[in-house]
Amino acid sequence: MKKVMKFGGSSVKDAIRIKRVAKRILKEKKKGEEIVVVLSAMGDTTDDLIALAKEISDSPSKREMDMLLTTGEQVSSSLLAMALSDLGVNAISLNAFQARIKTNSVYGNAKIKNIDSERIQNELDAGRVAVVTGFQGINKNEDMLTLGRGGSDTTAVAIAAAIGADICEIYTDVDGIYTGDPRIIENARRLDYISYDGMLEMATLGAKVLHNRSVEMAKRYNVTLVVKSSLEEGDGTRVLEGKAVEGLLIDGVTVDDDVARLAVIGLLNEPGMAFKIFNELSKADINVDMILQSVGRDGKKDITFTVSIDDAKEAYNIINGLKERFGFEDVSLDEKVSKVSLIGAGIQSNFNVATKMFEALYNVGVNIQMISTSEIRITVLVDEEESARGAKAVHDVFLND
Repeated sequence: MKKVMKFGGSSVKDAIRIKRVAKRILKEKKKGEEIVVVLSAMGDTTDDLIALAKEISDSPSKREMDMLLTTGEQVSSSLLAMALSDLGVNAISLNAFQARIKTNSVYGNAKIKNIDSERIQNELDAGRVAVVTGFQGINKNEDMLTLGRGGSDTTAVAIAAAIGADICEIYTDVDGIYTGDPRIIENARRLDYISYDGMLEMATLGAKVLHNRSVEMAKRYNVTLVVKSSLEEGDGTRVLEGKAVEGLLIDGVTVDDDVARLAVIGLLNEPGMAFKIFNELSKADINVDMILQSVGRDGKKDITFTVSIDDAKEAYNIINGLKERFGFEDVSLDEKVSKVSLIGAGIQSNFNVATKMFEALYNVGVNIQMISTSEIRITVLVDEEESARGAKAVHDVFLND
């Protein structure tokens, strides 16, 4: 059996945990498994490196930031290879260049284009455990790039697809996927199974257990994903292709605090204005999520939308720089907002779901600013300080057995 095992930063945050991970890998290796391990940087290493960069420069280039941040995974990978060797396991660490993980050239948020898996497969054929750095790749110029926060999950799934692994196990500090964040919702329960689509929505809308792009890739290449605890034994949660259902099947409630709201006030109400605004953001690789447009009696319109908190100030500066060119009145930025989402199959075809969700929020005094829906989720934008209260209320209505 061929498997990929990915361990997050909390799982390898110090020497004791790295040795614990090595023992877990040894246990799997004794079963005759062919194993590729993908690692994140140790603990808060990435945050520490970002803070250090800010001490050096107010505006470091994205290329140099990626060169800096990719060092974190090289440290954890080499240390784990040493720990495995001490246990008698033949292991080798490989960075993105050595593993030939090829990406586009979007620094800070690169996407994997392909993996030349020959080197990794050669190591497996030689009986070695290949310990590969997560979160990174190389572009056509062989520069090092990062895949965005949580990108080690995507590395693991991409490698699993490239080598034809039977399973990709994601080890973290929780024992699976829950119906809500246990730190916010005390009665949240672990799911045994969840569909790719349900998991993708949860990952995109605030559940930080899996990188959303890793779920997209797992679905595309039919990679079996299992989320497990790195600290204790257990079955975890299996992510797989969902079965069609007629009734309502709720997966969970998520909260996403990493969001900001921008409002462009007083735009001319004429064709093409939305395109012109969002095209400028697209040029800067800024993704826009929830969008609301309203038309006033004075023949002008307002467009309100959300972006990632990491892109908020850049998006504001871009839009503000367009004021004279497009003739709108003002642009505002609110970074104290959150998204609360209800996720599950059959939501769109069950007409009373939205009503029950909105009633739950009303009953605890949470005001809804924006609403967005799809076939399998309802998302509302609320004040950040009200998000936990709102999520608990919605979870109680739909998932409190």
